[in-house]
Amino acid sequence: MKIFLLFLILIVLQRLGELMLAKRNEKALRSEGAVEYDARGYRVIVLMHTAFLVSFAAEYFLLGRPLSPYWLPLVCVFVAAQLLRYWAIRSLGKFWNTRILIVPGEKLVTKGPYRHLRHPNYISVVIEIAVIPLIFSCYITAAVFTVLNLLALRRRIRIEERALSSLEKPL
Repeated sequence: MKIFLLFLILIVLQRLGELMLAKRNEKALRSEGAVEYDARGYRVIVLMHTAFLVSFAAEYFLLGRPLSPYWLPLVCVFVAAQLLRYWAIRSLGKFWNTRILIVPGEKLVTKGPYRHLRHPNYISVVIEIAVIPLIFSCYITAAVFTVLNLLALRRRIRIEERALSSLEKPL
């Protein structure tokens, strides 16, 4: 149980830190005239991620889930997803956000993982939502929220792609 609580605290602190960074970036982008797309959909994403953490903890405690016998390779996959996530965040710099904020006249970011992948941050989120619960044998949370996350991201990526199409393409 100690390992679970430490891991859960790590995830929650990580998310809170990311929200603080996103808020700082949001303020800077809005001062540059950023336009937000799909503010209502953002609330759904926040609700889903909150429900994910609650479901993860509830399944672990209420159903007495054990640490997976495959915890080590699952943690390795989780760490790889984190590396991709933070490479994406670093590459986007001030443009990284949990919201869809577009500054008119800016160029599309094509450095870092964006040189090879269109949405590396979302790839890491898909991996995280699937793998985090599996580390602790929380199969219900993994299945339900992987599907919900994929549906939410499918919609979000369509909206984000339309918003990004207004940006100048890099040379």
